[in-house]
Amino acid sequence: MRRIEPASGTGQSGGVGEADGFTIVEVVLAMGILLLGATAILGMLTFGAALTRSAQLRAAAASAVSAVEADLEQVLFPFEDGRVGEPVEITARAVPDTPGVVYSAKAVQNPDHPREYRVDVRFSWNSAGVQRARSYTTLHLRELSFGERLRREFVEKTGGFEKKTADVAVEQ
Repeated sequence: MRRIEPASGTGQSGGVGEADGFTIVEVVLAMGILLLGATAILGMLTFGAALTRSAQLRAAAASAVSAVEADLEQVLFPFEDGRVGEPVEITARAVPDTPGVVYSAKAVQNPDHPREYRVDVRFSWNSAGVQRARSYTTLHLRELSFGERLRREFVEKTGGFEKKTADVAVEQ
């Protein structure tokens, strides 16, 4: 059995004139590679954070639009004297569950289909001291809202959907 002996002398690799350790060129090269990798990782983290923020803003916007649509269904066509009335113009109404955001809506009747209305909705809010706004257009029918029909059907027990919606039909 052969036994391996450690090299004699401290700091010597066993060869003549060779020292243990790294040269300054090797250290600088390793630091450059490390810096390049760290820069790439930080760039990806920044990009990921921007995507996350964008997704959060889009989700909040979708939630606000959904809340406005539900609100419009309830208030756009008032139910008066057993009939669905003409659309009301909505001005600077707070968006439900979205503080600091208001919306306005105006309905325009389709001349070819009297029960159909184009509704132009405009959101507005302040961001960093600047007034911002976005708009979209949707279609609504002049009819009793779904929530009102459900309330009449199940809470007030006033009759079926077919019977009640026929009773509150809009004149054409």
